[in-house]
Parts: sequence; structure tokens; C-alpha cells
Amino acid sequence: MTVIKQEIQDASSFIEEKIGGLSPEIGLILGSGLGVLADEIKNPIRISYSDIPNFPVSTVEGHAGQFVFGELNGKMVAAMQGRFHFYEGYAMDKVTFPVRVMKELGIEKVIVTNAAGGVNKEFEPGDLMVIADHINNFGTNPLIGPNSNEFGPRFPDMSTTYSESLQTLAHETARDLGLKLQSGVYVGNTGPTYETPAEVRMLRALGGDAVGMSTVPEVIIARHAGMAVLGISCISNMAAGILDQPLHHDEVIETTEKVKANFLSLVKNIVSKMN
Repeated sequence: MTVIKQEIQDASSFIEEKIGGLSPEIGLILGSGLGVLADEIKNPIRISYSDIPNFPVSTVEGHAGQFVFGELNGKMVAAMQGRFHFYEGYAMDKVTFPVRVMKELGIEKVIVTNAAGGVNKEFEPGDLMVIADHINNFGTNPLIGPNSNEFGPRFPDMSTTYSESLQTLAHETARDLGLKLQSGVYVGNTGPTYETPAEVRMLRALGGDAVGMSTVPEVIIARHAGMAVLGISCISNMAAGILDQPLHHDEVIETTEKVKANFLSLVKNIVSKMN
């Protein structure tokens, strides 16, 4: 882990100057096809990643590549419209840098979203899944390297990685809205290849319900920093070998477009109820 405090402070200072006296309470990390949520923010202040000191730049289709600050259902939020991935060639400290900046801005709660492949055969494309736990299958960890106690402990506890109270809130909110909401274990792989059918069978045997190429590094850093985390996956397709069809990124975008109304309704109502 190569984290330089001054780089984080420079980025957060730049953002604070742009947003004036705005104090975001909740961070939102929006995955492939899910950035539409940021368009719901009132009186938005948009800051391109390319303008922020020390920030990487998103290169993936479906990721707008900007921070959006403003009001969402009565709460002040900072939404990442697009994220960074290990498979883009970024080191883990760059992939997770925005989470450190959110913490520096005073954000203590974060909702992490992603598009994921369904490993659980009971799932269907278009399902939304609350992440109850994850499996780090990246073969590395963003905390490897020297640790600074000002960021978090050397050996952070991950027994309650995803806030149980926020999971309960998500399920209660879905029930009130009449939405089906799955719960399961998210497996984080490096990508950029989709998994083989044999790998999917392995992940299912290990207890995985959904698989993707993000989220886990950001969540590890958020928990290291003491932030409360809620994770939501959009099951954009069934993983390899479950259905007899090839996988492609266009399908991910198509599915998230179809379920965006449910996704928007769920997350907006969760945000409104977060304390």
C-alpha cells in the first residue's frame, strides 16, 4: 500500500474549493450502467476525475468519470459516476484512492454498487442483491505494504465487512417498495476476462452467489478507514456455463438499463432513511 497523505489532502482540498460549504454525508460508488443515479442529484456540482489532483481516469464504457456532489432525497452525497479497476492497469492504491478522499472529506458511510454475473442458479438477470459478504479473489490486497495508523489498523477486522444495520435497512426498504431483493456473497476477480464455466463452478462451490471485477478493494479500504458499507449488486447476466450463450459487456449495460427504475427507487429510498 503506497498511500501518501499529502496526495489525499491535495485532492480533497481541490474538491472542497469546488463544492464550497457542502458537506457530503454519504458516498456512492456507481458501477457499470448504474451511474444514472447521479443524474437524480439536485443542484449537482460535477467535477471531472481528470481535473482532480492525483486522481486516475476511468477508461471503461458505462463510466462517466466524474464526481457529482449535491442533494439526494434530503441527504448530501458524493457520487462517483464511474470507478477504477485493477484490470485497467492501476495499482491498488490508485483503484482505492477515491475512498481515501471520501474519508478525508468527512464521509463515514458509503454505498458501493456494481454489475455482477449471477453464480447462484436461483438468481435471474435483473435481480438486485445486497452483498452480505465477499470473497477476495484478486490474489492481492490493497493494504499490502507499510501501514499508517492514521488511516487505520495494521490488521483490520473483516468479520462484519458489510454493515448489518444497513443490510436490514435495504431489505426493509425493498419490502416497503414491493421489490425483490436477493442477498449473497460477492466474489471479486481481477478480470478483464469473464470467468470460464469451470471457474464459475468453483466459485459456487466456495459459496459465491455473484462475481465481478470491482468492489472488494474499495470495501477493504473503506472498512480500514472505519466507514460503514452497504453493497448492492445488479445481476446483469448469468455467469459462464449457466446459460448457453456468450458473455459481453453490452449485455451488462442493457440489463442495468432495464432495471434502472428499481435500482433508483431502492437506493434513493435507502439514502433518505440513513442516519
